[in-house]
Amino acid sequence: MEHFIGFLLLALELTLLFLGISLLINVLKGFIPFEKLEKYLSGKNPLIGVLAAILLAFVTPFCSCSTIPVIVNLLQQKVRFGIVMVFLFASPVLDPTIITLMGVLLGPKVAFYYTIITAILAATIGMTLEKLGFEKYVKNVVMTGYEKSEKRFSLKDSLKETLALMKTVYPYIIIGAGIGSIIKGLVPTEFIVTYFGGDAWWLVPIAAVVGIPLYIRLSTMIPISQILIFKGMALAPVMALMISSAGASLPEIALLNSIFQKKLVIAFIGSVITLATFSGLLFYMI
Repeated sequence: MEHFIGFLLLALELTLLFLGISLLINVLKGFIPFEKLEKYLSGKNPLIGVLAAILLAFVTPFCSCSTIPVIVNLLQQKVRFGIVMVFLFASPVLDPTIITLMGVLLGPKVAFYYTIITAILAATIGMTLEKLGFEKYVKNVVMTGYEKSEKRFSLKDSLKETLALMKTVYPYIIIGAGIGSIIKGLVPTEFIVTYFGGDAWWLVPIAAVVGIPLYIRLSTMIPISQILIFKGMALAPVMALMISSAGASLPEIALLNSIFQKKLVIAFIGSVITLATFSGLLFYMI
């Protein structure tokens, strides 16, 4: 009964936070000049293009699978390959709603460093793939049915988007809260501290590799992470698991096979693991 009450309290806290944060961000998105951002993506200055890609990823968060149509559209618009890859890596992991929720539950310091580290590494890896010549492994794909929508401020539209986001993301948050409550109630603290705590750096690459087939959404991982860290698990492997499971998934890899040749798909998987591993290891220094 005690664990059930704990789950209800956590679910209520997450519900109120998610509703408030989602509505605020959807309102703010109405003031963002998306057309200008897209122009900067195609500009001659690569630094501005990278910053625009990261900002676009931040204000238009997608799960790893729903990023693919946007990637195809950017490639068809002849946006620089490295900048497209920056967006591909950044979009699933830089969700402003989830990052804000992370700040509330795990602390603003964690959320701040998470945002900075993932953005910098996504930019570095994306442009490195371009330097290594992986652009030649992009297939010539033609996409139909994709329409860009202009964003203008509307409180009604913001409410609609918040409710739509609730339908798609909220169930995963509740699932995460449920799993977190089970871990809190049934898994001994000593077990987590012994096997997953301390400075066991080797847990980070393992978590980064394991995260991809698990495909645990960021929204599910946030409440689970809170409990794991509370029970004594080191922050670094938690972050590595979170980033790899959000950054790539088996469904996304299957979709990428339709637009990328095998060498680029393998490079993408390796890059996500690298992104998650280095991000996790950097959290040992915080």
